[in-house]
Amino acid sequence: MSPRGVAIPDLRERLFAAAERVVARDGAAALTSRAVTEEADCGKGVLHTHFAGLDEFVAELVLDRFARSAREAEQLDGRAGRGGVADNLRDVVLTLLDSLPPGVVGLAMTRPVAALRTREGFRSGAPAFGAIQHSFTAYLRAEQHLGRLAPGADAATIALALVGTVHHLLMTRPQGGGGEGGSTEGGSAEARDTTERLLSALLGPHTPPTP
Repeated sequence: MSPRGVAIPDLRERLFAAAERVVARDGAAALTSRAVTEEADCGKGVLHTHFAGLDEFVAELVLDRFARSAREAEQLDGRAGRGGVADNLRDVVLTLLDSLPPGVVGLAMTRPVAALRTREGFRSGAPAFGAIQHSFTAYLRAEQHLGRLAPGADAATIALALVGTVHHLLMTRPQGGGGEGGSTEGGSAEARDTTERLLSALLGPHTPPTP
C-alpha cells in the first residue's frame, strides 16, 4: 500500500493537504488528479508519478489521516491526573474530528476501488478506530488507578461509546463543497454539544471539575 517512489515526505503531505482543500471547497466529485496538482502547485503528472492512480492516492490519504488521528488519541496518555477527565476526553474527541475531515472520510466511500484499498490497509494493521478506542480505554483505566474515575466504571464500554460517537459525527457532519462562503462553525458547535452530553451521561459525577 506504500505509494511508489515518494521520496520526499513534504510532497506527499502537500498533495494530501491540496486534496483536502479541493474536497472542502468543491466537493468529492471535483477531486481529480489535475485538481490536486493544480491546488498543490505541482506538475500535472506528479501524482501519477508517485501513486498508482487516483484511487491509491485517495486510499493513502484516508489511511494517513486515520494514522494522524490515532496519534492524537495517544496524547491522552500524558493527561492522566491533570485537568478534568471529561475535559480531556472532550478535547481529544474534537481534535480527532479535525484530524479526520468529513469530506476525506467520505471520499473512499464514493470510490469503490479506493474503499477496497483502504479496507486492505486496515486489515494489514494500519491504525483506525480500534487504535483510538485502545487509547481511550488505557487513559480511562489510568484515571481509575488515580482515583479520578469510579472503580466500577466500565472503561472499555465508555471508550467504545466515544469511538462510536466520533464515527457518527464524522458520517453526519457537512461534507464540504458549499463554496468559499460555507461555514463549519455550526457543525463544530453541534459536535461539542453532543460530546459533552455523552460524557455527562457516561461519566456522571465521577470526574472532578477542571482546577
